[in-house]
Amino acid sequence: MTVKWSEAKTGDTCLDLCCGSGDLAFRMARRIGISGKVYAIDFSPELLEVAKQRSKISYPTPSITWLEADVLQLPFDDCQFDAATMGYGLRNVTDISACLKELHRVLKTGAKGAILDFHRPENTMMRAFQQWYLDNLVVPTASQMGLKEEYAYINPSLERFPSGREQVKKAREVGFANALHYPIANGMMGVLVVTKN
Repeated sequence: MTVKWSEAKTGDTCLDLCCGSGDLAFRMARRIGISGKVYAIDFSPELLEVAKQRSKISYPTPSITWLEADVLQLPFDDCQFDAATMGYGLRNVTDISACLKELHRVLKTGAKGAILDFHRPENTMMRAFQQWYLDNLVVPTASQMGLKEEYAYINPSLERFPSGREQVKKAREVGFANALHYPIANGMMGVLVVTKN
């Protein structure tokens, strides 16, 4: 849904922020085809290396360029991209407004960005279920795999992450004329869709 809502099309030049191990970048590359180009950005050289290796083995495509960079200071000119995605990264940046402002700067007029992330559900039962799931399944499983720190941070990050309404407000404050937030997975996740006018 994130790639679909970015409205990337064949031949577009696209951006995937906080690309991690590459899942959205691979989907975007398939969507835009060999005539398009994806710039996949992450500040972690280790994750970029994983993405590059995955690209060679499972998703061989010359249309992805992997770049180590800070999403708060993107190494691109203004108005360069036709579409953008971000998966599970906005919650982790040090300045959400600055990140959205940079995204606004590098998108072309009329271009869309779609930002997927975890959220705290507004429904108290779903919120309790999410808390139980993270505390009793996700973190213990991650601990057994030696990855406790990588997953234990999710709960505190969710507590300080702005709601969908607050994200829409921040997006409009930095210049996006159109911003909509779509709750998914019973509100445990959501996609912020922004359009530069």
